[in-house]
Amino acid sequence: MKTSRIIHNTIAALALAWCSLATVSAEEKSTFSIMTLNVDGLPGQIYFFNVNMEGPMSAGSERISEYLSTKNYDILCLQEDFNYRWEIWSRLFAGYEHDEWTGGIITEEQKIDFAHLQNLKFPTDGLNTLWSKSHQNTSYERVAWQKSFGKFSHDFDDIITKGFRRHDVTLANGQQIVVYNMHMDATDKRDIEKHNDAKDKEARLAQWQQLRQYILEHLDERPVIVAGDMNSLYHNDPVKTEFIDPINASGKATCGDAWIEKIHGGQYPVIGGTALADEPLDKILYINPSKGSQITPLTVTLDKTGYQYEGKPMGDHYPLSATFQITDGKTAVINAVQSQTSDATAPSYTLSGIKQPQNSSTHGVQITSGKKIIK
Repeated sequence: MKTSRIIHNTIAALALAWCSLATVSAEEKSTFSIMTLNVDGLPGQIYFFNVNMEGPMSAGSERISEYLSTKNYDILCLQEDFNYRWEIWSRLFAGYEHDEWTGGIITEEQKIDFAHLQNLKFPTDGLNTLWSKSHQNTSYERVAWQKSFGKFSHDFDDIITKGFRRHDVTLANGQQIVVYNMHMDATDKRDIEKHNDAKDKEARLAQWQQLRQYILEHLDERPVIVAGDMNSLYHNDPVKTEFIDPINASGKATCGDAWIEKIHGGQYPVIGGTALADEPLDKILYINPSKGSQITPLTVTLDKTGYQYEGKPMGDHYPLSATFQITDGKTAVINAVQSQTSDATAPSYTLSGIKQPQNSSTHGVQITSGKKIIK
């Protein structure tokens, strides 16, 4: 009977230890998902210029909203959320909170100085970040690019106030991350074909450098996600050499591209080299501070099949999403159970629950306050 009680007590203590481990694991490791999508919300015309006559417009924007509402991502980073704000958000109000909408490209509301059209600039950035109502956004900051190019050409980049937004996000379990949502200068296909894209590249280079400097200046112990429409391809833009490599060399953090790592084995194209046929202009980069929580990409998806309506893409970009694991890194786990030095005065047991003599050299375990102590 005494041996039975020992076995019963040992098993109960082991169960408590495993329950404690489960709680620690839930606190230390969790996952979250993020998606970036250019929702193609430009109007069909800006004054006399046809800019997006093939875009989704009002009805298509509602279909995009319906698509997003079914995916249950924790965080949504949207770009070109201009003139169809209510349609894009129509299916998302129930499950998400969102940041500030800075307006559309609405010519009726803009006072135009036709004698100085070169100074025309709409105040909107077209960015919006949404987060599941189970999370919290504790602060938000909007920053404009210091350099852009193209007023009535080169995809009209300089007619709006492009830039990035920074969000401090607290996940449902209390862990914290920082999310950057952005939209960089574009290049029209005709300018690429005519080798007339040098100014666009210069603008994007300046934007990557500005972003890198800002992130490093504001880096703390929280991991960082950088998502958005970067209009950049690795063989054409120095994303790795001007952004990823300098962050890795800073000693403050490490940086990687989730899509490159999970889909292409971590192999980055070189500038001037062969393009990756399936590389999106959109990116989800992640930055781990040298001290603090860490995030690791688990899955990455570029949804070309689901983002369709009547056999055609809903917009001119496909949704890029990733799932990350976040680890706080505060508690070491040994053999999947917390471990500490054996107490020579405490009784020990074999895994069969048999009590061992004091100071026995037989390997076993001690259970103290619900913890497994390896002997």
